[in-house]
Amino acid sequence: MTLPASLDEAVAALAAMPAAVPVAGGTDLMAAVNSGLLRPAALVGLGRISEIRGWQYQDGHALLGAGLTHARMGRPDFAALIPALAAAARAAGPPQIRNAGTLGGNIVTAAHTGDALPVLAALEATLVIAGPGGSRREIPVSHLLAGREMLSPGELIGFVRVPLLHAPQVFLKATGRTGPGRATASVALVLDPARRGVRCAVGAVAPMPLRPLEAERWVASLIDWDGDRGLAPEALAAFGEYVAAACVPDPAPAADGSEAAPLSPAVLHLRRTVAALARRALGRALTS
Repeated sequence: MTLPASLDEAVAALAAMPAAVPVAGGTDLMAAVNSGLLRPAALVGLGRISEIRGWQYQDGHALLGAGLTHARMGRPDFAALIPALAAAARAAGPPQIRNAGTLGGNIVTAAHTGDALPVLAALEATLVIAGPGGSRREIPVSHLLAGREMLSPGELIGFVRVPLLHAPQVFLKATGRTGPGRATASVALVLDPARRGVRCAVGAVAPMPLRPLEAERWVASLIDWDGDRGLAPEALAAFGEYVAAACVPDPAPAADGSEAAPLSPAVLHLRRTVAALARRALGRALTS
């Protein structure tokens, strides 16, 4: 294993060994190796790169190192900075996973159950990509997760740029029998008073986090941004149903024009779960 001491050294090592795989916490990598799905020719360890294991402030944003562990993001000082991401980090499985797993690994693996992903989508975070020759470029995290932009050979996620909204934000998840702490559905919701907006992302129900944009605009129009921001229980419930219908849609009609089959009990349960999470997340955000 190669152990570079800086981000640029790691990029150079990957460029010199195109078949090498970068590894930080290794929680997902080792699971793939142990199951026989991956046989890396070489590894580039990122654990010695101190510059990506902390964060700094930059133009109203937090620049988060991709090597931040879930355990570090779950601490109170980080929670005061980005509460929803801290809540997601604390929910990311048992202690051994939180101590090893990293923010960058969660993004690169892009597992649909990744707890940080809906939070980053709701915050509209961007990724700072390190490339050969000291180059840096930025892409929206949603573009990488959707496959609209990909990492080129020799590139690494160095940092995650997150806007500091100084406003309520919430992360909630429901777990099932898919594994320890693994989400069956999750919701991240942030308020953006400066833009009089609500941003919501639903995780674990699709290959990438989903943004119910129409539901966001609808509920933002109901909020008294200059007052107490409270909403009636009926409005909160309607928002939850709106989000659930957008993210867990009805089946498409059959090709022959006949009616679509009714929702299965599993899909109905998932829709109710998403509705409940969205309703609770908005309620908590508005009363924070």
